[in-house]
Amino acid sequence: MKDTFDRCLAEVLRHEGKWADHPRDPGGATMQGITLRTYSKWLGRDATKDELRNIPAAHRDTIYRTQYWDAVRAGDLPPGVDLAVFDMAVNSGPSRAARTLQAALGVQVDGKIGPQTIQAAKVVHPSGLISDYCKSRLAFLRSLDGWTTFAGGWKARVEDVGSVATKMATEPSIP
Repeated sequence: MKDTFDRCLAEVLRHEGKWADHPRDPGGATMQGITLRTYSKWLGRDATKDELRNIPAAHRDTIYRTQYWDAVRAGDLPPGVDLAVFDMAVNSGPSRAARTLQAALGVQVDGKIGPQTIQAAKVVHPSGLISDYCKSRLAFLRSLDGWTTFAGGWKARVEDVGSVATKMATEPSIP
């Protein structure tokens, strides 16, 4: 299957923006979607906010690949589905993204994407799966305390990701 990581990462970064440190955001200080907590863990020491503001693109991209893309086995998912699951993994964690996918597919929900989940994702219509997945993602986001503060941005992001993911799913595959 073609590696779509770079394309999907570009979509995630379109939504992540630059620096954010909103007091109501449970993620805290964030640069291009990478939280201070995530960067510190990846570095193996406490990072400063200044270090996070200046995170090298190579660090950012490696974190996205290893902590999110690989964690949800997005490279094994059909095009479009990979983007939807990856984007949710970035915002809500890989386990939540995996559980949401498994529930949408009607397979065992354990938060770990394995062969059964991958196979089920490959045999369903991707556009329908993406639509169901994004609806479930929005329902989860609506249940969060931050919904009243971030509803507009979260809803717009999920809708945009769903639209781009559906387009990816319908493009002819290129080996």
